[in-house]
Amino acid sequence: MNFMVLPPALKSLLPAHLQDLCEGERIKKGSLVFRAGKKPTWMYYVVKGEVTLERTGIRGETVVLQRSRQGFISEASLRVDHYHCDALTILDTQVIKLPVQPMLTTLGQDPLFANRWMMMLNQEVRRLRLHLERLSMKSIRDRLIHLIETEGHSGRYAIPSGLKTLSGELGVTHEALYRAMAQLEAEGVLHRTRDQLLFKG
Repeated sequence: MNFMVLPPALKSLLPAHLQDLCEGERIKKGSLVFRAGKKPTWMYYVVKGEVTLERTGIRGETVVLQRSRQGFISEASLRVDHYHCDALTILDTQVIKLPVQPMLTTLGQDPLFANRWMMMLNQEVRRLRLHLERLSMKSIRDRLIHLIETEGHSGRYAIPSGLKTLSGELGVTHEALYRAMAQLEAEGVLHRTRDQLLFKG
């Protein structure tokens, strides 16, 4: 690994020999980490910055499937022939990457590691269920409040990459999100700063 120290969560997850295979990489804002259709050769772990997993919707709009500021972004592609979405950096980002094949081999041979990996995936499933629950809500207001309550901290939700990215995560246009936020601010329910939302409900 060239420039990064493994974060504690990754160090406690990976066996020592896999830690030795990790490589650090800096990726500029607006760059593809991987593209849909390409064969997965690396697992990627976001250390700093922000990455979104995106697909193009039936109307040509961008649909954000996942947003990550820390953690794996390619765990669903470990046992498939190709990536099913694009991974795009929204900010200048630092990742740690790990070759897929040694990881697959170790999962088959190390039951303790396999159990830790499964627990990590279970946490991701819970997060994705919350995301689907949010997208099933009809009003933008409800989606926004749900996001702050479930993924924020003490009523605060960070938006370092801006409202346009947030609108994609909520599955709405950025114009519709601006209108909903303006209404919530007028009601005194929401306060917005340059990089965070504060829910006062």
